[in-house]
Amino acid sequence: MGKRKQDLGDVPMGGTNNAEDESDDDVDMINVDFEWFDPQPAVDFHGLKNLIRQLFDNDAQLFDLSALSDLILSQPTLGSTVKTDGNESDPYAFLSVLNLQEHQDKPAVQDLIKYIQSKASTTPSLSTLNELISQTPIPPIGLILTERVINMPAQVIPPMYNMLLEEIAWAIQDKEPYNFSHYLIISKGYEEKESKLDMEDSRPQKKTKKGGEAAQRFLFHPEDEVLQRHALCSGSYEFTHKQDDGHSDSKRAFQDLGIVTNGSMILLEAAKFESTVKAVAEYLQ
Repeated sequence: MGKRKQDLGDVPMGGTNNAEDESDDDVDMINVDFEWFDPQPAVDFHGLKNLIRQLFDNDAQLFDLSALSDLILSQPTLGSTVKTDGNESDPYAFLSVLNLQEHQDKPAVQDLIKYIQSKASTTPSLSTLNELISQTPIPPIGLILTERVINMPAQVIPPMYNMLLEEIAWAIQDKEPYNFSHYLIISKGYEEKESKLDMEDSRPQKKTKKGGEAAQRFLFHPEDEVLQRHALCSGSYEFTHKQDDGHSDSKRAFQDLGIVTNGSMILLEAAKFESTVKAVAEYLQ
């Protein structure tokens, strides 16, 4: 069933960089009608699975993506998909939340919890998350999974978060297990990397960094900048499965430098979630 149809007007259909870094010459404008739907078990499985695979990037092979997709689709009144060609088409974006405490006995969620623990325990800025998720029993943490195809505008995100707030409130009224203590958002970013081919070339090197200077991290999702500002803790981590140097070169078709993707986690207190969603909407308006 369709939730809401919105005309976002002229929206940018650009690349992966933060919107603040894009010049007017680099962005094409197009008017698109987007429709928000509840997750549809009969039609969304493959599209949802592909978006989850994109979210986890190099480490997607560590998870049972089919089981995760089925779990998300098993709670069709919670979360949203975004489409442009009606209910029967594939989703271009999705947002959903899973109760880690409620589903901790499911193998697919157990894999997620182990993964979160392994990354949080080796990332100093995520020490608070590590302490939280290592508790027995695990607290009622709402794991937010959200992803969109590369050219989708960030403006589709605030409506999904606002709808999630409403749906959680209704679910709590109905005594359903969505009264969370924290929200954990899994996302990803990237670092620019100079090609070895360029370094071997006789031409002057491009954008080299000074010795010892830490690589600058960039965000695929501009809303993550706001989420991190309001977070109890946040941090980036390297994927367990790394790609070779040629892989980063394959992602530099339209820029001088290649990119190396990395994962990130953002932990929010439930009491601050509503105000954070409001801040995200104001930032992306």
